[in-house]
Amino acid sequence: MNKVFLKIKQTGIIPVIKLENPNDIIPLSEALLKGGINVAEITFRTSAAEDAIKKLKSINNEMIIGAGTVLTTDNAERAIAAGAEFIVSPGFNPKIVDYCINRNFPIAPGISIPSEIEQALERGLDVVKFFPAEQSGGLPKIKAMSAAYGDIMFIPTGGISADNLSSYISFNKVLACGGTFMVKDSLIKEKQWNTISELSRKAVEIVNISRKP
Repeated sequence: MNKVFLKIKQTGIIPVIKLENPNDIIPLSEALLKGGINVAEITFRTSAAEDAIKKLKSINNEMIIGAGTVLTTDNAERAIAAGAEFIVSPGFNPKIVDYCINRNFPIAPGISIPSEIEQALERGLDVVKFFPAEQSGGLPKIKAMSAAYGDIMFIPTGGISADNLSSYISFNKVLACGGTFMVKDSLIKEKQWNTISELSRKAVEIVNISRKP
Protein backbone atom coordinates (compact mmCIF):
# COMPACT_ATOMS: atom_id res chain seq x y z
CA MET A 1 0.00 0.00 0.00
CA ASN A 2 1.16 3.52 -0.76
CA LYS A 3 2.75 5.25 2.22
CA VAL A 4 0.27 8.14 2.01
CA PHE A 5 -2.66 5.77 2.48
CA LEU A 6 -0.83 4.04 5.33
CA LYS A 7 -0.56 7.41 7.10
CA ILE A 8 -4.24 8.10 6.45
CA LYS A 9 -5.12 4.71 7.93
CA GLN A 10 -3.44 5.71 11.18
CA THR A 11 -5.75 8.72 11.51
CA GLY A 12 -8.86 6.90 10.31
CA ILE A 13 -10.92 9.95 9.39
CA ILE A 14 -10.73 12.27 6.38
CA PRO A 15 -12.55 15.60 6.63
CA VAL A 16 -14.09 16.37 3.23
CA ILE A 17 -13.84 20.13 2.79
CA LYS A 18 -15.62 22.49 0.42
CA LEU A 19 -14.05 25.94 0.50
CA GLU A 20 -15.34 29.21 -0.90
CA ASN A 21 -12.40 31.23 0.40
CA PRO A 22 -8.94 29.70 -0.01
CA ASN A 23 -7.64 31.82 2.88
CA ASP A 24 -9.77 29.73 5.25
CA ILE A 25 -7.57 26.69 4.73
CA ILE A 26 -4.83 27.89 7.10
CA PRO A 27 -6.95 28.40 10.24
CA LEU A 28 -9.04 25.37 9.28
CA SER A 29 -6.00 23.12 9.03
CA GLU A 30 -4.77 24.42 12.39
CA ALA A 31 -8.17 23.64 13.91
CA LEU A 32 -8.07 20.10 12.54
CA LEU A 33 -4.53 19.53 13.78
CA LYS A 34 -5.52 20.85 17.19
CA GLY A 35 -8.28 18.23 17.22
CA GLY A 36 -5.89 15.44 16.28
CA ILE A 37 -6.66 15.13 12.56
CA ASN A 38 -3.70 15.50 10.20
CA VAL A 39 -5.39 14.74 6.87
CA ALA A 40 -7.94 16.57 4.75
CA GLU A 41 -9.55 16.30 1.34
CA ILE A 42 -10.27 19.58 -0.43
CA THR A 43 -12.93 19.08 -3.06
CA PHE A 44 -12.74 20.57 -6.53
CA ARG A 45 -16.40 21.54 -6.26
CA THR A 46 -15.34 25.17 -5.97
CA SER A 47 -12.75 27.32 -7.72
CA ALA A 48 -10.96 27.84 -4.39
CA ALA A 49 -9.61 24.28 -4.18
CA GLU A 50 -6.41 24.73 -6.17
CA ASP A 51 -5.37 27.92 -4.35
CA ALA A 52 -6.25 26.40 -0.99
CA ILE A 53 -3.96 23.42 -1.62
CA LYS A 54 -1.14 25.75 -2.68
CA LYS A 55 -1.57 27.90 0.42
CA LEU A 56 -1.57 24.92 2.75
CA LYS A 57 1.54 23.42 1.18
CA SER A 58 3.34 26.75 1.36
CA ILE A 59 3.28 26.76 5.16
CA ASN A 60 4.51 23.15 5.29
CA ASN A 61 2.55 22.08 8.36
CA GLU A 62 1.77 18.48 9.28
CA MET A 63 -1.36 18.10 7.15
CA ILE A 64 -1.65 15.39 4.52
CA ILE A 65 -3.67 17.13 1.87
CA GLY A 66 -5.70 15.48 -0.87
CA ALA A 67 -7.87 16.64 -3.74
CA GLY A 68 -11.42 15.36 -3.96
CA THR A 69 -14.25 15.43 -6.51
CA VAL A 70 -11.64 15.15 -9.24
CA LEU A 71 -13.71 14.69 -12.39
CA THR A 72 -11.20 15.30 -15.19
CA THR A 73 -7.53 14.73 -15.94
CA ASP A 74 -7.18 18.53 -15.97
CA ASN A 75 -8.43 18.58 -12.35
CA ALA A 76 -5.90 15.88 -11.51
CA GLU A 77 -3.05 17.72 -13.19
CA ARG A 78 -3.88 20.97 -11.39
CA ALA A 79 -4.24 19.20 -8.05
CA ILE A 80 -0.88 17.48 -8.38
CA ALA A 81 0.81 20.70 -9.48
CA ALA A 82 -0.71 22.54 -6.50
CA GLY A 83 0.82 20.04 -4.09
CA ALA A 84 -1.93 17.51 -3.36
CA GLU A 85 -0.60 14.22 -1.98
CA PHE A 86 -3.50 11.99 -3.03
CA ILE A 87 -6.56 12.16 -5.25
CA VAL A 88 -10.11 10.97 -4.64
CA SER A 89 -12.80 10.74 -7.31
CA PRO A 90 -16.53 10.14 -6.77
CA GLY A 91 -16.69 7.44 -9.45
CA PHE A 92 -14.40 5.13 -11.38
CA ASN A 93 -13.21 7.16 -14.37
CA PRO A 94 -10.58 5.06 -16.20
CA LYS A 95 -8.94 8.14 -17.73
CA ILE A 96 -8.34 9.76 -14.33
CA VAL A 97 -7.26 6.50 -12.70
CA ASP A 98 -4.80 5.70 -15.47
CA TYR A 99 -3.50 9.28 -15.47
CA CYS A 100 -2.58 8.95 -11.79
CA ILE A 101 -1.21 5.42 -12.10
CA ASN A 102 1.06 6.44 -14.97
CA ARG A 103 2.49 9.14 -12.68
CA ASN A 104 2.76 6.80 -9.70
CA PHE A 105 0.37 9.10 -7.85
CA PRO A 106 -1.98 7.80 -5.12
CA ILE A 107 -5.64 7.70 -6.11
CA ALA A 108 -8.73 6.26 -4.43
CA PRO A 109 -11.40 6.08 -7.13
CA GLY A 110 -15.05 5.87 -6.20
CA ILE A 111 -16.80 2.52 -6.45
CA SER A 112 -20.17 1.13 -5.44
CA ILE A 113 -20.36 -2.23 -7.26
CA PRO A 114 -18.09 -5.30 -7.62
CA SER A 115 -17.20 -4.71 -11.27
CA GLU A 116 -15.64 -1.35 -10.32
CA ILE A 117 -13.57 -3.08 -7.63
CA GLU A 118 -12.34 -5.50 -10.29
CA GLN A 119 -11.29 -2.58 -12.50
CA ALA A 120 -9.31 -1.20 -9.56
CA LEU A 121 -7.66 -4.54 -8.81
CA GLU A 122 -6.78 -5.04 -12.47
CA ARG A 123 -4.84 -1.78 -12.29
CA GLY A 124 -3.04 -2.78 -9.11
CA LEU A 125 -4.98 -0.51 -6.75
CA ASP A 126 -5.65 -1.60 -3.18
CA VAL A 127 -7.63 1.38 -1.88
CA VAL A 128 -11.01 2.57 -3.18
CA LYS A 129 -13.60 5.08 -2.06
CA PHE A 130 -17.04 3.56 -1.38
CA PHE A 131 -19.47 6.29 -2.42
CA PRO A 132 -22.13 7.23 -1.57
CA ALA A 133 -21.70 4.91 1.37
CA GLU A 134 -25.02 4.98 3.21
CA GLN A 135 -27.10 5.30 0.06
CA SER A 136 -25.24 2.40 -1.60
CA GLY A 137 -25.84 -0.17 1.10
CA GLY A 138 -23.58 0.99 3.90
CA LEU A 139 -21.39 -1.29 5.97
CA PRO A 140 -23.33 -4.49 5.13
CA LYS A 141 -22.51 -4.00 1.44
CA ILE A 142 -18.83 -3.32 2.19
CA LYS A 143 -18.67 -6.54 4.22
CA ALA A 144 -20.40 -8.51 1.46
CA MET A 145 -18.12 -7.19 -1.29
CA SER A 146 -14.92 -7.48 0.74
CA ALA A 147 -15.57 -11.20 1.24
CA ALA A 148 -14.93 -11.71 -2.46
CA TYR A 149 -12.14 -9.15 -2.76
CA GLY A 150 -9.92 -9.65 0.24
CA ASP A 151 -7.04 -7.45 -0.88
CA ILE A 152 -8.98 -4.18 -1.17
CA MET A 153 -9.44 -1.47 1.48
CA PHE A 154 -12.36 0.95 1.52
CA ILE A 155 -12.82 4.63 2.33
CA PRO A 156 -16.59 4.92 2.86
CA THR A 157 -17.84 8.45 2.27
CA GLY A 158 -21.35 9.80 2.09
CA GLY A 159 -23.69 9.79 5.07
CA ILE A 160 -20.88 9.20 7.58
CA SER A 161 -21.55 10.90 10.92
CA ALA A 162 -20.47 10.74 14.53
CA ASP A 163 -23.37 8.32 15.05
CA ASN A 164 -22.27 5.63 12.57
CA LEU A 165 -18.50 6.27 12.42
CA SER A 166 -17.77 3.61 15.02
CA SER A 167 -19.52 0.81 13.14
CA TYR A 168 -17.69 1.61 9.91
CA ILE A 169 -14.20 2.17 11.30
CA SER A 170 -14.27 -0.96 13.46
CA PHE A 171 -14.40 -3.14 10.32
CA ASN A 172 -10.87 -4.17 9.38
CA LYS A 173 -11.35 -3.53 5.65
CA VAL A 174 -12.13 0.15 6.23
CA LEU A 175 -8.97 2.21 5.81
CA ALA A 176 -10.58 5.46 6.91
CA CYS A 177 -13.92 7.24 6.70
CA GLY A 178 -14.56 10.43 4.78
CA GLY A 179 -16.99 12.90 6.27
CA THR A 180 -18.15 16.48 6.47
CA PHE A 181 -19.69 16.44 9.93
CA MET A 182 -16.71 18.15 11.58
CA VAL A 183 -16.18 20.64 8.73
CA LYS A 184 -19.70 21.66 7.73
CA ASP A 185 -20.00 24.62 5.38
CA SER A 186 -21.67 26.72 8.07
CA LEU A 187 -18.85 26.11 10.55
CA ILE A 188 -16.24 27.20 8.02
CA LYS A 189 -18.18 30.27 6.85
CA GLU A 190 -18.73 31.34 10.47
CA LYS A 191 -15.08 30.57 11.29
CA GLN A 192 -16.03 28.30 14.16
CA TRP A 193 -12.51 26.94 14.51
CA ASN A 194 -12.87 25.88 18.14
CA THR A 195 -16.01 23.92 17.32
CA ILE A 196 -14.23 22.19 14.44
CA SER A 197 -11.38 21.26 16.80
CA GLU A 198 -13.82 19.81 19.33
CA LEU A 199 -15.72 17.81 16.71
CA SER A 200 -12.38 16.55 15.38
CA ARG A 201 -11.33 15.43 18.85
CA LYS A 202 -14.55 13.51 19.25
CA ALA A 203 -14.11 11.84 15.86
CA VAL A 204 -10.54 10.80 16.68
CA GLU A 205 -11.70 9.42 20.02
CA ILE A 206 -14.38 7.34 18.29
CA VAL A 207 -11.80 5.97 15.85
CA ASN A 208 -9.32 5.10 18.58
CA ILE A 209 -11.91 3.40 20.79
CA SER A 210 -13.48 1.50 17.89
CA ARG A 211 -10.15 0.13 16.69
CA LYS A 212 -9.05 -1.25 20.04
CA PRO A 213 -8.73 -5.07 19.99
